[in-house]
Amino acid sequence: MTDAHCHPYNLKEFLKDPETERREAETAIAASSWNLEQFEYHEGLALKAREEGAPEIFCCFALHPQLKGDEDFSSIDGFFAPGIELLQSLGVQGRLDAVGETGFDLFNENFRAGEKLQEEIFACHLEVAKKHGLPLVLHVRRAMHKIFPLANELKKLPAVVFHSWPGTRAEGEALLRRGINVFFSFGTTVLKNHREAMASAALFPHERILLETDAPYQPVRGKAFSSWQDLDAICSQIAALRNKAGSPCSTEEELEKISTSNFFQVFEAALRKRSLMAAPRP
Repeated sequence: MTDAHCHPYNLKEFLKDPETERREAETAIAASSWNLEQFEYHEGLALKAREEGAPEIFCCFALHPQLKGDEDFSSIDGFFAPGIELLQSLGVQGRLDAVGETGFDLFNENFRAGEKLQEEIFACHLEVAKKHGLPLVLHVRRAMHKIFPLANELKKLPAVVFHSWPGTRAEGEALLRRGINVFFSFGTTVLKNHREAMASAALFPHERILLETDAPYQPVRGKAFSSWQDLDAICSQIAALRNKAGSPCSTEEELEKISTSNFFQVFEAALRKRSLMAAPRP
């Protein structure tokens, strides 16, 4: 299995040893961070995994659109400046596998108050992704209308991943028509009767589908947290939805195989870089 979006550092609050569980589940992951402590934790896990031949960990970093300064959050200066500088530095140092999760969250009045700031921060993330040829992982809640004006810029990126796809089937198809190399990641929302997510998972092109847990933040009903153990149920549900709709990749085995292939396509550049670093020198 592969998990296109999760937070191993934060999963430590619920699991004594998340990395052991990940390896036992034989799951390659994209690990999201929004501060240096988290990023270095994921980076250390990734290095050790490569040295020991464990499934890959790809390291992502961004200032989450829900973050706010304790004081004034009307400007990118001040509270957010160190995070932006860190993002730019990680890009220059070649330590990033993707920029994310970034984007827009207009879910409630509190988040909407920082909309202008979210726009400024997103512009910085987009610039780093373009400059270094990195995939962009998007967090979008009640803000799909902000994505379409950015289509020409998003087309310049090697891949754009929508974490926990928040849109409609029509919106996803519109993004594809605009020529964006977009991937749609689905998690436990398909297990919780989210109709738009279920319809999209059933009918989107199979070569665009990813699986995720958002661990620990998207628990299924009755659980306190999500983890890699949920991937089987997510995969099974999407396969059933696709089977009912008559779509390709409608068995668990087919969906697991294609979603894994899609995952490694997103991180193709990172894999190439690691292969070159590991190659013996003449």
